[in-house]
Amino acid sequence: MDTLILSCGTGGGHNSACAALEQELTLRGHNVNTLNPYLLKGERTAAVIDKAYISLVQKAPAVFGGIYRLGDAYRRLPISSPVYFLNKRMTDELEKYLSDHHFDAIVMTHLYPAEIITGMKRKGKKLPPSYFIATDYTCIPFTEETDCDYYIIPAELLKDEYIERGIPEQKIYSFGIPVKKEFYLKEYRREVRKRLGLKPDKTYILLAGGSIGAGQIQKIVSLLLDYYDRKTTELIVVCGNHPELYRSLTEKYAEECTILGFTEQMPDYIKSCDLFVSKPGGLSSTEAAIAGVSLIHVTPIPGCETENMRFFEQHGISLAVYDLKTQLIEACNRLLDKEEQSRMRQNQLRIIPQLAAVNICNLIESNFPT
Repeated sequence: MDTLILSCGTGGGHNSACAALEQELTLRGHNVNTLNPYLLKGERTAAVIDKAYISLVQKAPAVFGGIYRLGDAYRRLPISSPVYFLNKRMTDELEKYLSDHHFDAIVMTHLYPAEIITGMKRKGKKLPPSYFIATDYTCIPFTEETDCDYYIIPAELLKDEYIERGIPEQKIYSFGIPVKKEFYLKEYRREVRKRLGLKPDKTYILLAGGSIGAGQIQKIVSLLLDYYDRKTTELIVVCGNHPELYRSLTEKYAEECTILGFTEQMPDYIKSCDLFVSKPGGLSSTEAAIAGVSLIHVTPIPGCETENMRFFEQHGISLAVYDLKTQLIEACNRLLDKEEQSRMRQNQLRIIPQLAAVNICNLIESNFPT
């Protein structure tokens, strides 16, 4: 079976979901091609789109939140969105690409490719089965104007929201967000720590701002280092693809905590920590839940991450911190308690689907004639 996976580089979560599906499909012996469709217009076009998003959420998250709210208001109108018409301009390029390459399935982990596929369908283009995978714990604006054959959503509890937005119930599958198998591979924490060179009996707090290093990371580092004793508790900070943040933290705190840039060992760092403090990205939050790690949400990017934070807090899968100065340390101390950790783990197992990549690939295979 030949599968095309389409995504964009607006944040690392979409591409992480791609990687998880590619991993599972490849293990099953299938051929996979992952593509940012905007590369068909040229590297410059793809880079402009990706960098515009990343720059906005890093430097002006409130502006991004305003745009998100505008989109949420616009979706009430009985006309297609500007997002659809912008992506519709890509239909000729993707149509040519598909005519030159055979695929048995098209998978999308981002709204933009789903809009392109919708534009092609409206032109009468015959396509293989199409699968849209939602990577946030809400039905984001304009999902309802897409026309895919299958919609994979993060949790059963979100199904009514998608139906209310106009997604046909028969197209919805509550399989969850796919993460790499390393996250749900069960290992003793001591073994993972040994692999990373960490001490077996120390308390580790992991802090990350997603692949783009967003959020008030420096303030959080300062608060945690001021409170916890380094002899018993160590802070590990992952800056992602944010070199300025990495340089700044290294200059100030290199002797007081472990500071990393982008790392391929994120599954091990999440599984080895006692507590994960993170902005509420859909992928990173799911990875923590699958790994069974206690989670604190901080500094969401306004919009879908606000909804992620609300969903996780509402169902006891994270503690939400709205004021860093007054709430962060209290939340950390609460979740370092073994009983609280156990309670959150039970909620994770109850709410978050555990084998998303496996079940999604089973669905794709079921539609492939053998």
